[in-house]
Amino acid sequence: MRLLCDARGKFREAFMHKMVDLSQGQITVACHLGYENSDYNGTSLQWLNSKLGRAGSIVAGRRYSGKSMSLLASVDYEQILETTVEQLYRTSPIYAYRAQDYLDYFHIVVDAAASIIDERKITHALFYCVPHLFYDTVFYQVAKAMGAKITVLSWSQFPGRFFSMNDIADLGKFDPEGITADPYPIEQGSVPDLFYMEDKWQQEGQTGKISKKAVFNLFKHLIRHDPLKLFNPIGIKADISRISGLYAKLPDWRDPFAKFFHTNELAYFETIAQFENKKIDLSQKYIYVPLHNQPEMSTSALGGQFRDQALVIETLARKLPEGWKIFVKENPRQSASARGPMFYHRLARIPSVEVMPSNANTHALSQNAQFVASVTGTVGWEAIRLGRPAMVFGAAWYGSLPGVVRYSDALDFEKVAQIKIDHAQLQADTGALVSKSHAGIIEQLFFPLTPDLDHDNNTADVASTALKLLRQEVSPTFG
Repeated sequence: MRLLCDARGKFREAFMHKMVDLSQGQITVACHLGYENSDYNGTSLQWLNSKLGRAGSIVAGRRYSGKSMSLLASVDYEQILETTVEQLYRTSPIYAYRAQDYLDYFHIVVDAAASIIDERKITHALFYCVPHLFYDTVFYQVAKAMGAKITVLSWSQFPGRFFSMNDIADLGKFDPEGITADPYPIEQGSVPDLFYMEDKWQQEGQTGKISKKAVFNLFKHLIRHDPLKLFNPIGIKADISRISGLYAKLPDWRDPFAKFFHTNELAYFETIAQFENKKIDLSQKYIYVPLHNQPEMSTSALGGQFRDQALVIETLARKLPEGWKIFVKENPRQSASARGPMFYHRLARIPSVEVMPSNANTHALSQNAQFVASVTGTVGWEAIRLGRPAMVFGAAWYGSLPGVVRYSDALDFEKVAQIKIDHAQLQADTGALVSKSHAGIIEQLFFPLTPDLDHDNNTADVASTALKLLRQEVSPTFG
C-alpha cells in the first residue's frame, strides 16, 4: 500500500509510525500531510502562508497537469467547491481574498493535489479526523475521485472509543440488525455529559461589564483599520459607550470582544442582544433548533447544503403545521466569523420563528419540543435519550438510532412528533453501535479527561485498528 496520510501533531504521527511498524513493510507512507516536519505542510494551504514541509510547497513551481479533472468534472464539483471555499474563511485574513481569488486558488490546489497523488502512486488514504479544513478536504476529495481507497477515523461520544468509515457521507449509516452486543446503559431522561458545554450557559445570571481586553482590542482594531479615529476622542468614547451597553445586555459569561474586535462583530452581538429579555412559553407547539457554532466540522463537512442553518429553518417553516413555532437558540460559542445581522434578518422574515435568549435552558427546550431539529448536533442524541424525536439534516453519528429521522420533503411533521421511542431498543441499538466502534482515543482534546491513559497502549490500539481497516480485516463502523 502506498499511503496518503493526514497526520498533524505528534500524537497522530505516533499513530502513523506505529501502524507502519506493525505492517511489516506492507505500508509505505508515500505522502504525509501535517506540519513542517511532514512531506507537505497542509495547514499552509489553510492559512495561505508559505510554510513548507520536507518536500517543499504543495503548489509552488507546479505547472497545470490536468490530472484534477476526475474531481472537477464530477457531478459533485459545485458542492465541493462551495464547501472548500467556505472552509478558507476559518483562518484566512478577513476579507483579504475575493470570491474569484478563492475559485482560482481552489483549482490550483486541486490540480497540485492530483499531481502529488499521481506522482507518488497513492493507492490508499488515511485521515485521523473527518476532513473539515480546506487542505484535508481537497486531498480527501481528490484521492476519492482518483480511486484511492479511503479510510476516515472520527472521535465518538463514547469514552475511549472512535468511529471509522470509508466515506464521510456514511457517518451515522448503521444497521444494528444481526449484531449481538450488550445494551449500552442509558438512564432514561438523562442528558449526555458534554465537557465542552458549561452549566452556566443554561441558567439566568448577572449581565456583564466591559473588559480591559475588549478596550485593548478596540484600539488594536482602530490602529489597523481606522487610525484617524484615534485622534477623535469623542468618537472613541461613543464606541466604548456602545460596547459597554452591549455587555450590560449579555450574560457575564459571554465576553464578545475578549479575543477580537471588529465592527462586524459589534453589529452581530447587538443583533442577538435584542432577544435577551424575551419571555419563553414552553406550552406552545414548537420545533427546537439550537444552532451549531460555525464554521466547524458538524456543518461544513457533514451538512451538505444544510450547513447554511438559515436554510434548515426556512425548510422547516415551509412545512410547519398550523399553529406551530420554531424556537431557535444561538450557540454560546458563536462569534461573527460566520454569522451576522443578515442571518437574523432572514429569520425575522419567518413569522413562526422565535429566537431564544442566551440563558434559555436547552434541556427544557428539548424536553418540551414536538421534536428537535439539527444538522448533526448532539442535541439530537440528547433528545432521543429524553424520549423526544430528532430530525437531522446532515450526517449525524446517531442518525440510525431509534427516534431519529433524516429530513425529506415527504415527512409529515405531526407524525414525526408522534414517534414513540422504545428506550430498551435505544439501549440495544446503541450497544450495537458501540460494539462496531473501536478502542482508543484519537483526539488530543480528550487526553486530559483520561489522566491515567497509557499513551503507548493507546497508540498501539489505534495503530493496530487503522492497519486492520486498511487491510479490510475489520469492517468500518459506518457504511
